[in-house]
Amino acid sequence: MKTKIIAFFLISFLLEMNVTFGQGFEAPAPGKSVVYFVPEKEKGTASYEYFHNDKYIGVFKKKNYMRYECDPGKNLFWISGENKEFISADLQEGGTYIIIVCMEMGWASVRVSAYPLGAKSTDELERVKKLVNSKPPVITPDEKVQEMNVKLADFIKEKLTLYETEWKSVKNFPHIDPEMAIPVELLK
Repeated sequence: MKTKIIAFFLISFLLEMNVTFGQGFEAPAPGKSVVYFVPEKEKGTASYEYFHNDKYIGVFKKKNYMRYECDPGKNLFWISGENKEFISADLQEGGTYIIIVCMEMGWASVRVSAYPLGAKSTDELERVKKLVNSKPPVITPDEKVQEMNVKLADFIKEKLTLYETEWKSVKNFPHIDPEMAIPVELLK
């Protein structure tokens, strides 16, 4: 009986404090789109650096995920591991998109690949929802983002030049179409 009373008060206290156990999917701000970068598997400790067009946007280890808001329309996301993986996108305003990030063992470090998750991928969407609902996204502090954009300025320019002049025409990088937004009712 004592245990039930303690449990009742603990639950009441947590509800009163409005404690959140997980982030859950959040709609983008008005006039924006949102992209979730989610690992294919929640195991592993590899970390990748993430970029949007010509800007560094963050880093996280494989067992976490990142939420990123941006302007709708044409965008280029890319991930840096041993290799570079690019995802072109044409995002609709208010859309929520999911990019699955895969880890592959390379020669010296971990290679990265990625693909957009569609609304029809029900088993994988359920796994992603479980992860997003269980913990908040990793947020790279603004100071770190600014520092890395300065530190990696030449690297970013070099990789984007290679993408435009060589890689884009010979590699089959994934693309996100506007209609690949995950409907809100499927994210609950």
